[in-house]
Amino acid sequence: MCGIWALFGLSTHTSIHSNSSFTKIHHRGPDAWRIEFDNRVKNSCIGFHRLSIVDCLYGMQPMKLHQYPYLSLLCNGEIYNCHRLREQFDFKYETNCDVECILHLFAAGGVENIVKNLDGVFAFILIDAKEGRVHCDLQKKSVTGNIRTLLTASVKKRLMAERRIGCLLSGGLDSSLVAALTVQLAKEANLPYKIQTFAIGMEDSPDIVAARKVAAHIGSEHHEVFFTAEDVIQALDAVLYHLETADITTVRASVGMYLLSRYIKESTDSTVILSGEGADELAQGYIYFRDAPSPTDAHTESLRLLKDIYLYDGLRADRTTSAFSLELRVPFLDLQFSSYYLSLPEETRQPQGGVEKHLLRSAFSNTSLLPHDILWRHKEAFSDLGNTVTSQEAVEFLKGE
Repeated sequence: MCGIWALFGLSTHTSIHSNSSFTKIHHRGPDAWRIEFDNRVKNSCIGFHRLSIVDCLYGMQPMKLHQYPYLSLLCNGEIYNCHRLREQFDFKYETNCDVECILHLFAAGGVENIVKNLDGVFAFILIDAKEGRVHCDLQKKSVTGNIRTLLTASVKKRLMAERRIGCLLSGGLDSSLVAALTVQLAKEANLPYKIQTFAIGMEDSPDIVAARKVAAHIGSEHHEVFFTAEDVIQALDAVLYHLETADITTVRASVGMYLLSRYIKESTDSTVILSGEGADELAQGYIYFRDAPSPTDAHTESLRLLKDIYLYDGLRADRTTSAFSLELRVPFLDLQFSSYYLSLPEETRQPQGGVEKHLLRSAFSNTSLLPHDILWRHKEAFSDLGNTVTSQEAVEFLKGE
């Protein structure tokens, strides 16, 4: 096994960090070493410590081929089926090194083509200078572990408060994960109170039932708020005032959060509220992501939603909670967590088998954090109360105005 090393995104003192950390893995490859700065990809530095096993003359890395001068490869491991791949595909090989096939497979069909065809033990970093992108292939176990670690850290840093902390809990995946981690971390921190969770909906609706199950599982102090069509109509003026937008989707989705925030302010002592906002945009949670033409299209749409979140769901969440002097905190939009999640291969972040946010769900599938049916529950809109008001009721309300 060799040693592969990479550093991205550090604009200053790169050489200092390179010297101090790159040499620490020299023991993994004592035969030769190389370090490169590639100006074609901003602030990138990659290095290799070689243990010569196959093609001692031409197997040095980062590997580059004349056919693909824009690609650079670091790979640690052994490709057991490299000879079969030579026979199966009509690639023009330039070395006898087993990892060369990775560059050919990528040029022919991207990262998915690599993972689909390789048999071996390996990890690699591939830089595509033409697209300005970095591709990393790691074992799924390490990826899901990183997701758990980073999301847990994101929630933990948001528990810094001298006021009581609570969580919005719709019974869906996002709010349930945040609430479960909050309760777990609050116990570890010995907070002097139980975490309060809050759900809103029609009595015994699927959302209410699911949230109730989560609350019982995690041991929170759970509050349920039920509403009527009259509550929705009476809240519309205030919702529009605070939102300062007439976007119908935003208004519809805001009524429930407004009514729930009012209850929290008037009936409890929770002031800092954690919520699952941002997960749908980040982790491709909306149903239409299943129909994305390609992983790249899905990734592009995810970035667009994140860029515009302050106009829609971010606006809704901020304005409806702030209307009642509550502070909303959103762990899924944490800089470290979101940056890591977006750095993962595009195809791994897509819905799998018709299940949205499959990667996020998988990260917690072998834990007892949530009940299995909650973890794999399909997405439902959180308290979109607009459907509870009939057309006739809306007409009568407008007449009164």
